[in-house]
Amino acid sequence: MSSVIETRGLKKRFGRVRALDGLDLTVASGEVHGFLGPNGAGKSTTIRVLLGLYRPSGGTATVFGQNPWSDAVALHRRIAYVPGDVSLWPNLSGGEAIDLLCRLRGGTLDAAAYRDRRAHLVDAFQLDPTKKGRTYSKGNRQKVALIAALAAPVDLFILDEPTSGLDPLMDAVFRRELQAATSEGATVLLSSHILSEVEHLCDRVSIIRAGRTVETGTLAQLRHLTRTEVAFASTGLTDADLAGLAARIPAAHDLVLGNGTPRAGIPRAGTARVSFTADSDALPEVLPVLADLRVQGLTVAPPSLETLFLRHYREDAPSPAPSTGPLP
Repeated sequence: MSSVIETRGLKKRFGRVRALDGLDLTVASGEVHGFLGPNGAGKSTTIRVLLGLYRPSGGTATVFGQNPWSDAVALHRRIAYVPGDVSLWPNLSGGEAIDLLCRLRGGTLDAAAYRDRRAHLVDAFQLDPTKKGRTYSKGNRQKVALIAALAAPVDLFILDEPTSGLDPLMDAVFRRELQAATSEGATVLLSSHILSEVEHLCDRVSIIRAGRTVETGTLAQLRHLTRTEVAFASTGLTDADLAGLAARIPAAHDLVLGNGTPRAGIPRAGTARVSFTADSDALPEVLPVLADLRVQGLTVAPPSLETLFLRHYREDAPSPAPSTGPLP
């Protein structure tokens, strides 16, 4: 597939602070791409470069093969953007703000199709479009921005914490409507701290840290980098079975009873659950041993996106690059 968004060695400095320090990012046409990182990692700065709001300090960035800084007007006709903190005109109603935001994008719009789509979204998000912007809560302001983004057909959605302030019911509506938009061929760059949302929606993810990409790929490709959790009931196992378990499963790590007792301190067989982690690609070696032991209540939990994400942001992990320092 062709690339809708592509950055190579992207840099952005603010004085002595390096917000982006050689970021590489590729978003393919038609995919939903998760963009992950903690506060200060450079996600919002990247998005502002892609929207033509910041000029890069180095490297390259293209959207639909065009320069987002010099070709911003043409690109914005094809892009819908939703920030995580929406401000509205206080004296305009929600419906007037939606219409204005759609008109600001420019280009031609099928009036009948727009009215139908807008009415559907207003109903789905349970928004009262007659109220003034100054009366809306944060969640309702977010709904206005989402409806404006989804009401008109666009080729690219750039979403920066789009469900901030929404309740779980409206979050489910957002997921459904975004999937409907992508089924028609739209591309999405989704920045979110809600990892379950990213895991549910995204085809690929990129994890960034200190302005650089540290991992990118599909969830299936990235999950091999973390360990799978395995647990079973110790009922029926003898002391010898438990004591020799670590030797029989060399791929096992952090073997414990359900109460957290380390393997070396297991006093006897019982009804507690035994758990350990194993490298995901070592599971074919682990499962035959458990089958021989005839363990009960076996559960195998694949690593979650949260596990993968935290792997890169644990406190003892070294930073790949300094965020401040002398400029070259």
